Amino acid sequence: MQRPAPVDPAHHPHLSGLFAPQREEVDVRDLEVQGELPADLHGSYLRNGPNPRFDPIGHYVYPIDGDGMVHRVQIVEGTARYTNRFVRTPQVVAEEKAGRALWAGITDPYFPPEEEVGPELANTMRELPDINIVRHGGRLMAMAEAAPPYTLGSDLETLGRETFDGTLPVGLTAHPKIDPHTGEMVAFCYMLDPPYLTWSVIAPDGTVTRAPTPIDGMDRPLMIHDMALTPTYVVLVLAPLVFDLSQIFSGGSPLDWKPDLGVRVALVPRDGGAVRWFSTDTFWMWHTANAFDLPDGDVALDYVEWCYPGGLTRQREPNRSTLSRAVIGRNGITRTVLCERDMEFPRIDDRSTTLGHRVVATIGKSGSSNLPPGAADSLCWFDVQAGTESVWTHESLAPGEPILMPGDAADHWGTIATDREDMSSWFLIFPASDPASGPIARVRLPIRVPAGLHGAWLPSD
Repeated sequence: MQRPAPVDPAHHPHLSGLFAPQREEVDVRDLEVQGELPADLHGSYLRNGPNPRFDPIGHYVYPIDGDGMVHRVQIVEGTARYTNRFVRTPQVVAEEKAGRALWAGITDPYFPPEEEVGPELANTMRELPDINIVRHGGRLMAMAEAAPPYTLGSDLETLGRETFDGTLPVGLTAHPKIDPHTGEMVAFCYMLDPPYLTWSVIAPDGTVTRAPTPIDGMDRPLMIHDMALTPTYVVLVLAPLVFDLSQIFSGGSPLDWKPDLGVRVALVPRDGGAVRWFSTDTFWMWHTANAFDLPDGDVALDYVEWCYPGGLTRQREPNRSTLSRAVIGRNGITRTVLCERDMEFPRIDDRSTTLGHRVVATIGKSGSSNLPPGAADSLCWFDVQAGTESVWTHESLAPGEPILMPGDAADHWGTIATDREDMSSWFLIFPASDPASGPIARVRLPIRVPAGLHGAWLPSD
């Protein structure tokens, strides 16, 4: 097949402006700080996201396509340091050698031939560990979508593909959940062939204590981006986004939205018992906030609900998001809207994972007509117990995913934000006691950080 034409980054909404790829790698200490860094805050804020090493060819479908770039802001003894590195998969290394993109987008039926990339990489797909960053069992991992993660070193250098000594060769979700009370990491992985969906458990020391275990009841390959965890269950929401690879060769998307199928929810007992299946009306979910067991045996799941999965489908009718709660159990599934606003990236205090939480933080939009596609101008904190919300909005800063950062004396929220006017990027720190009051410290980052996806706060050892 003929090599696809280049994508025009200047006219692609997710390759220009706030999303324009960053090709420079830097490591800068003693960054400028406006305000004062909390003296009791010690650790690293890390964030991953799609960042093509070279201008793409064929198609570019955000957030599926794009090479991984990990950004780190270290807070140590009142000073700040910034480091960023590409996740160097074999595909990235080959393209760096060639000086141009060799692999097309994931929706293109084109793979580089042997004469370009050698026999080992010929006719392979691009690996995409560009979604999340997780530390577990002594490993710092850049997470991919249903594929093996890549382990990074202390300077964010790429160490290699991580299969946990061959026990998880197919891969993991980009959103595993770590139970802070047991120390276990629980993950799922969807596949294009039967059994279509498995789950696994990795102990605190990084050993796999449950090998990939099929989830009974799957009859087709579905895209499932996130999961939730309670002390009793793995919670999986199966929306009807179905893989159909045959469509690629006719110029279509490999994903087909079939709303007539409805949504199924699987409660997978962590003790290995039989899966409990439930059904409800169709919706789409990218991300969960948290789940927890209720006293009566039901399960509560807080998540951001959409009508359909945005740019991954042909639907063009208005799409809306809500922070919602699903109660799953004796009465089937009951869904309740907690807050209705344009939002995404729900996060809680990770110490509350699997248990009842109080605050869900998200990015959001104020309703301004000046925002470019995909940009946010607000951070929102929803108190799900009191039914109230606090909002911080800025006229020019576009914030990313907020993450709670526990300190020795107080907790704070952190995020990377980019100024839409001058494209400067900042690390913002908000007091958890009153985040809507605005940042108490702003760290000027040495380069623009493209709008990206997910990350973590890693306290210093």
